[in-house]
Amino acid sequence: MSRMQLALNVSDLDEAIAFYSALFHAEPAKVRPGYANFAIVDPPLKLVLIEGAGEPGSINHLGIEVATTDEVAAATVDCAAQGMETSIETGTTCCYAVQDKVWVEGPDRAQWEIYTVLADAPGPDGLGGDERCCTGDGVESPGAETVHTVAVSNAPCC
Repeated sequence: MSRMQLALNVSDLDEAIAFYSALFHAEPAKVRPGYANFAIVDPPLKLVLIEGAGEPGSINHLGIEVATTDEVAAATVDCAAQGMETSIETGTTCCYAVQDKVWVEGPDRAQWEIYTVLADAPGPDGLGGDERCCTGDGVESPGAETVHTVAVSNAPCC
């Protein structure tokens, strides 16, 4: 299983949920304060809505959800081999889930994550994230391990 992820900044979460539920004929898979996500089957898409972060209607970040940590590791090797700077996070809490992920920055500073969900992270502090994702406030997730490797290319990875 792998699917594209599109995380959008929204000004009104309830309005956005109603619109995307109608558009995709699907209900959200997860709803938390200021956050919702849809696991859409057709087209295969993880749609994430984040209220109050960034300019409403803009992209928060992009991603590819994969099934395993091994797939995240393979994507990390592939991107680094192509000269991209990678930033690895293991066991990080973001978007109300515990995740392993790798980040790369695309043209025009577009943030891409390749990630797998390890477990649900319910509770008021589950949004997490860092400056690339979700909060936009530059705060790293507690307990996350981050490693930086080599860089400099805008070639696509994965």
